[in-house]
Amino acid sequence: MRRGIAATALVATLALAATACGGDDKDAADGTKAGGELSGTVTWWDTSNDAEKASFQKLAEAFTAKHPKVTVKYVNVPYGDAQNKVKNAFSSGSDAPDVIRADVGWVADFASLGYLDEVPAETAKKIDAEFLPQAAASGKFEGKTYAVPQVIDSLGLFYNKKMLADAGVQPPKTLEEVKTAAAAIKAKSGKAGLYLRGDDSYWFLPLIYGEGGDLVDAKNKTVTVDNEAGVKAFKTARDLVSSGAAITNATDGFANMQTAFKTGEAAMMINGPWAVADTFAGDQFKDKANLGITSVPAGSVKAGAPQGGHDLAVYAGSKNTAAAHAFVEYMTSQEVQVQSTKDLSLLPTRTAAYEQPDVKGNEMVQFFKPAVDKAVERAWIPENGSLFEPLKVEYTKAITGASRPEDAAKAAGVEFRKILKGWK
Repeated sequence: MRRGIAATALVATLALAATACGGDDKDAADGTKAGGELSGTVTWWDTSNDAEKASFQKLAEAFTAKHPKVTVKYVNVPYGDAQNKVKNAFSSGSDAPDVIRADVGWVADFASLGYLDEVPAETAKKIDAEFLPQAAASGKFEGKTYAVPQVIDSLGLFYNKKMLADAGVQPPKTLEEVKTAAAAIKAKSGKAGLYLRGDDSYWFLPLIYGEGGDLVDAKNKTVTVDNEAGVKAFKTARDLVSSGAAITNATDGFANMQTAFKTGEAAMMINGPWAVADTFAGDQFKDKANLGITSVPAGSVKAGAPQGGHDLAVYAGSKNTAAAHAFVEYMTSQEVQVQSTKDLSLLPTRTAAYEQPDVKGNEMVQFFKPAVDKAVERAWIPENGSLFEPLKVEYTKAITGASRPEDAAKAAGVEFRKILKGWK
């Protein structure tokens, strides 16, 4: 963990942030005592990765600096398992968390099923006034606010400055330039040019956006993943690998990608702010100045990266709603968001946080904030998360050569229409 701070210092630093969180004059059933004092246990399921979780646990447990009668039970849930695990817990009500860290693509789904407690009206007003508009949009469903944005992100091209310089190439601006650069890198070092993750649908999105397409047209209720742009995107993924410009893996994609990039087996990768802390732990980046980040290379039409991020939401069945909502407000406060940037180079969702020195002067934020501002906003529909599983299956088949790109696009379209009943 880089730039970590001691737990005692963390509590002192964040005490001011915690003072903003209060309770109502309610009984103990919702986490308060007479007089509005918060009490009880708040269980938080956090989906952050191995490089982030220690920092988030310290931040969460510092909530007790203001509310000593509240116990924060921190549980790290692997991201890949989280969506189904949360749904199972919420549907059964058994050992369900009070607060979840949800991918922005999950919120509408959970809200449509009645699993989320609506954000208090005053907090909802603050979100609209004080948070980035595109971040705020991810926590809404049918005109109501169900989640508070914690971090926002997008994808960029990470590159090893030394490997590119040794090969005599500049960071590529297009996917065609990736192929040229990769050939030069291979000739110079024998290493791969690009690691392109092949087991996660999120990494397919820049390819389809780059061809001017999208997965769906929510306004017209039309599936578009299998149109001409979609087919071209599947072809592009396969071509990058079959041409030798990129390497990939059908399993453990994130871990394999990080290892390849950190050890110099691949000179470039497409990744997001969540990968920065772990990347700096690699042998190739002991000198942090060797890490370069630029925009995702453009396809044949344009450059396009998806808007991502994570929101915090309260379970509708929580017995500690006042304490849970106060915890969410604290964890999304400006002070906590600035600390997350300082520790992990994650991007805040509060507009004013970008004026704070620890955010304003962060090199990774300086790159990723413009990328986030130009990111493609996904359709915030309940089925959003459900579309990613069949898309992942077909993307993996296409990129590894197990299926023809045309067949992968067609199969994805078929599955999308099964999920989006009545859509064209």
